[in-house]
Amino acid sequence: MRIVAGAWRGRTLVAPPGQATRPTAERVRQPLFDMLLHAPWGGRDLLEGARVLDAFAGTGALGLEALSRGAAEGVFFETDPAALAALRANIAACRANARLFARDVTAPPPGLPCGLLFLDPPYGRELIPRALAALAGAGWIAPGAVAVTEVARGEALASPGTLLAERSHGAARLGVWRLG
Repeated sequence: MRIVAGAWRGRTLVAPPGQATRPTAERVRQPLFDMLLHAPWGGRDLLEGARVLDAFAGTGALGLEALSRGAAEGVFFETDPAALAALRANIAACRANARLFARDVTAPPPGLPCGLLFLDPPYGRELIPRALAALAGAGWIAPGAVAVTEVARGEALASPGTLLAERSHGAARLGVWRLG
């Protein structure tokens, strides 16, 4: 697994062994970031200089991809010990401007608003609404922020805001939302 584009293009990311962590594949990240950059509601301003939050971060592939493409700061939440080790290694290898919270994103500390959020929780647990409510309550969501959610293809998309785009890639179903 590698960073697809930007300053760290081609950099290999480590992932923990086993199936507990499900990193977002390159073949999903490429069209996702193309859409974020080229959709009428997206553009360079969405990424460049942005503070991004990668909830349920796993390897950090989504947040690190955003940083590679010009985001200014990344915030990562992860609880799994093996995923945390991989995430720490990936952040260090990229020398990323990142803050890592080894805690549950549904109980975050107070934070600074982020304009772009990635939420790719374990499938089938309906964690996205709980995480977004907790993040909003703790001040992590900027007004008009964009959230990218990933669920299993057969799973219903939670409706946290205005749906901007929806795409399916393999077993994954992505939703891009403008949060209110």
